[in-house]
Formats: sequence, C-alpha cells, structure tokens
Amino acid sequence: MGKYELVFDYRYDESLKASFNDLAIKTFGLDFRDWYNKGYWNDQYIPYSFVKEGKVIANVSISKMSLVINGERLNGIQIGTVMTDENYRNQGLSKQLMRAILKKYEDACDVMYLFANNTVLDFYPKFGFTRIHESEFSLDLTKKPIQSNKANIQRLTMEQDFAILENYAKNRQVNSSIVDVEQNESLLMFYFTIVFHHAIYYLEDLEIIVLMEENEGVLNIYDIISIRPFDAETVLASVVKDTTKKVVFYFTPDFAMEGMTATIMPNDDDTLFVLSKKPLLKGNFMFPLTSHC
Repeated sequence: MGKYELVFDYRYDESLKASFNDLAIKTFGLDFRDWYNKGYWNDQYIPYSFVKEGKVIANVSISKMSLVINGERLNGIQIGTVMTDENYRNQGLSKQLMRAILKKYEDACDVMYLFANNTVLDFYPKFGFTRIHESEFSLDLTKKPIQSNKANIQRLTMEQDFAILENYAKNRQVNSSIVDVEQNESLLMFYFTIVFHHAIYYLEDLEIIVLMEENEGVLNIYDIISIRPFDAETVLASVVKDTTKKVVFYFTPDFAMEGMTATIMPNDDDTLFVLSKKPLLKGNFMFPLTSHC
C-alpha cells in the first residue's frame, strides 16, 4: 500500500470526516454534513479509506444491513460510497480497498451486495460478484383508475418535523417479505435529510409517510413508511390525482392490485451486484431505494 495509510471507522475524527465529505461532494455532489451532524453516522456505516497527508484520497464504505429475503432474516454487507480523488485514479486503490473489505467480511455475513453505475460494470465481477436484474413494479391507472380520496396531506421538513421523521425511521414496519431491510434508521434519515427532503408527505388520517413525486402523469413512490400494517389501495387513493396515469414503486410491494405489473428492467446506472454462497434473489424483486448506500 506504499505511502498511503489505510484508515477505517473514523466517524469521531472530525478532520478525516470533513475530508471524506469533501471527496463525496467532489465525486457525487453529496454533502453528508447535515446527516452526520445530527448523529446518524452510526456503527453500521464504516468507511475504509486511503489517506495521504491527512486527506482521504480513496474510499470504499460498508453498511451492515439486516435483510429480509423471502421471509428469511439475513445479515448483509452493502458496499457503497466508492470514490477516488481524480489525482489518484488508475492506481488500483479501489481494488486494494475491496480486497481488504472482502477479507474482513466475506465469511462474516450471509450476503454482500452493491449498486454500481455504468462506468464500473466490469469491475465487480472480478471479485466474484454477480449481476442480477431487479424489476420495476408499476400500476397502470388507465386500465383501472383508483378513485381519488381527498386526504389531509402535509409536506414534512427536517427543520419542523424532525421528531416525527425520527420516530417513523426508528419504528417503521417491514413492507415486504420478499426483499426488505430492517433496522434501517440511519439510511432512512439520510434520505430524509439529503435525497428526498423535498418529497416527504404525511397522510395524517392514515398516519403514514410517503416519499413521492409526480411528473407528467407518473407518480413515483419511493417509499411508504408506516408503523402499523396499512391498506395499499387506501394509501394510493389518498395520493393519486385525477391526472395520475401510472404509479411506479421503488421497492417490492407486498400487495397485489389489478393493473399492477412487474417487469425485469436491466439498469446500467444503478446495477445490482451480489456475492452470496447460495442463490437468494429470484423472480421479480427490487431492493428499497431508500436502503441504497
């Protein structure tokens, strides 16, 4: 590893944490500060970084995940935040970090997985990862419209509604026995804080939070967050508009409705790679978008 120092789990080191964040801003345009300043960088998220002269120059992080796959609870490791400073690329730093992570965790979990963009689709198979296509679950409302119900919908913000968002993130129930994630408070707060801060809606009568955006007649539902079991049709009736022609779900629904389809969708921009000793994921499924790290 030469002149670079391998450092990991430095969430209490303010200097390294700031350098990690600077590299994340440069690489992904993501600023983690609001998330970790609120205390949501916990021991489930561990960066492995090469450091030179006090600066993070390359990183691969792991997130410890509690998974539900086909009704079975599994220990997972999700790999993410893979980044290298542009001045240190093409030196094999990510490869060395991946090898260190695989050596430490491959035999300590049931499954390892990650989501990769189209620039690195040939990289992860070198470590034994297999590409698996997820499915898109959608509901065509032109065939069977849902009667819209005038519901009391409030938009929530982290500034004014922090307590309720934290409570729902901590106590949410699993949406799907096919593929889902438990104990995902830290990542969900990341999505509340950084990714979907503009798209958080509270259905007061149903006591449900929905992350959603509608664009040109397509309602994208990124997550439905509830503390108790819910009736999907009642939720949809509360959020669809007269102009809504299609609903797309960014998770695996555990409910069936007339007009719903599941279509395997090869996606080179957010490709799932899995490393597991036994086949786990078959048929139609989608990891919840709000569980991606």
